[in-house]
Amino acid sequence: MPDPSQESGPSVPEPEPEGNDADRRRRRAQFLRELHEAKALRERVQPRRARTARMRQQMRMRTFRW
Repeated sequence: MPDPSQESGPSVPEPEPEGNDADRRRRRAQFLRELHEAKALRERVQPRRARTARMRQQMRMRTFRW
């Protein structure tokens, strides 16, 4: 019989303490900055594809019903 103190399954991370809310916001802001930078770079590198994607997004927004 296996020892219950040695789990073989995936480990579940322990919840972070409440004091790390500022740290979480800082990491989220960093992630969003990098995401925005990557999107801007993609538009510069592939302008035709980026323009097509923008046009598709505009069409989706025009045809969306509230």
